[in-house]
Amino acid sequence: MLLETRALTAGYGQFRALFGVDVAIDTGECIAIIGANGAGKSTLMRSISGVLRNEPGMVVHRGEPIGALSSAAVMKRGIAMVPEGRKLFPSLTVEENLLIGGQSRKAAGPWDLGAIYDLFPVLKERRHSPGTALSGGQQQMVAIGRALMSNPELLLCDEISLGLAPVVIRDIYAALPKIRAGGAAIVVVEQDIGKALAVADRVYCMMEGRVTLAARASEISREAIHAAYFGEAA
Repeated sequence: MLLETRALTAGYGQFRALFGVDVAIDTGECIAIIGANGAGKSTLMRSISGVLRNEPGMVVHRGEPIGALSSAAVMKRGIAMVPEGRKLFPSLTVEENLLIGGQSRKAAGPWDLGAIYDLFPVLKERRHSPGTALSGGQQQMVAIGRALMSNPELLLCDEISLGLAPVVIRDIYAALPKIRAGGAAIVVVEQDIGKALAVADRVYCMMEGRVTLAARASEISREAIHAAYFGEAA
C-alpha cells in the first residue's frame, strides 16, 4: 500500500476534527473523499501532508510512520498537496510559482515546465503574469502545476473545483487522467458527488470526522451515499 491512515485522530487545540479515520491509497490509484462542509476532509488532507502533525503511526507511507513529520519532510517523500484556496505567492509570476514547486523535487520524473504547459496551455500564455492576476480557474491550474513540479507519487487535491465555473472544472478534471498516466496516485476531496464518482477508483464518505462509507466507485449506490452523507436512510 502506498499510504494509509490508521485510527487517525486529529484536530486544532482542544477541538477534535477526526476520530479514528482509516483510509488507504494504493500506487497509481485515484480515491475520492466526499462529505459535507465540516466533515473533516480538509483536516485529513492536512494530516497526511504534514501541515498537522500527529502520532507517527497514524499516517504510514510505504510501511514507514510519517505522522509526526513536517510538511517539508513529507513533500520530500513524494507527497504533494494542492491546498484549498490555491495559496499562490502573490509577488511571483505564474512561472516563478511553478518553479517554486520544482525546488522540492523528490526525483526525476515526467513533470517539468514543458509538461505543465502542455497540460495547461493557458499557463504558458500567462507565464509572465502575476499569479494573482489570473482567473480563479487559471490560479487553480497553477496550484496543480506547482505541486506536480515536485514529481510526486501521491497528489492530494483539496476542493479543486470549489467556486469555479463548470467549464473550468471540466478542464481541470480532464487533466486528472493525464496526471495518473504520469504515475501519480491522486486523492480528490470533493463535494460534487458526480465528479468524484466519475474519476475515482474508490470513494470514502466522511461525516463529523468519521468515515461512514468506503466502497468502489463502480459499485456504490446513490442510496448508500445518501445514508453515509447525511447519516440517515434515503
